[in-house]
Amino acid sequence: MTAPSLDSFKVLTFDVVGTLIDFEKGILDHLRAVSGRSQEELSDARIFSHYLKGRELNYERSSEVFSDVYRHVAKELGFPNGDADADAFQLSVLRWPAFRDSVAALKRLRRHYRLVAMTNADRSAFSFYSHTLGNPFHDSVTYDEAGVAKPDPQFFAFNRGRQSAFGYKQSDMLHVAQSQYHDIGVARDLGYSVCWIERRQGLEGFGGTPEPARLTTPDYHFPTLEQLADAVDAAFAAGARQAA
Repeated sequence: MTAPSLDSFKVLTFDVVGTLIDFEKGILDHLRAVSGRSQEELSDARIFSHYLKGRELNYERSSEVFSDVYRHVAKELGFPNGDADADAFQLSVLRWPAFRDSVAALKRLRRHYRLVAMTNADRSAFSFYSHTLGNPFHDSVTYDEAGVAKPDPQFFAFNRGRQSAFGYKQSDMLHVAQSQYHDIGVARDLGYSVCWIERRQGLEGFGGTPEPARLTTPDYHFPTLEQLADAVDAAFAAGARQAA
């Protein structure tokens, strides 16, 4: 089936952590600095396997539980594991960097669409990420408002109801995300148009996100947000020429 034209949407809904915020770099940089071990000594895959288990065991408000995630990782990998070490990791989570293209691409996309964040981060953590991204969003839904985390379909239902109050239908929305597990699969199953930003293109495995039961074919597929913005600009320019 042919994907809708990019200029037919009115709202872009975004996963934040992993799509716009480079949490994998944040995790790896901090834990490698703590451990003093190189990538050859301690692989990304090994770090992420313990991180994922720690997050699974502590999947509550992100601005509170990452100290416990750290304690799990530190125990498994033999890192320093005092209160100050756990607190330092918790604070580092709030300072995770944006991908290099996120801020500029969001500014471009905001010219065409209503931008809505849909994040498993809580409201406190999201406030830091939004600031890092230049506060581009017209609206946002976090773990605190939804009361559940993606891939729970209720997260999408909460946002759909919220956006309907502003006059937007599900068919007006394109969901943009990196995680096949948290976003792309469930959004497609719920009938959303989806855009996969494959941040790990060319890398093995799924890094800091869980492996999905299956890979979902998206309506749109780009390795960077910048390339999505390029395609959007081209689609709107073509639409303007046709209307002239």
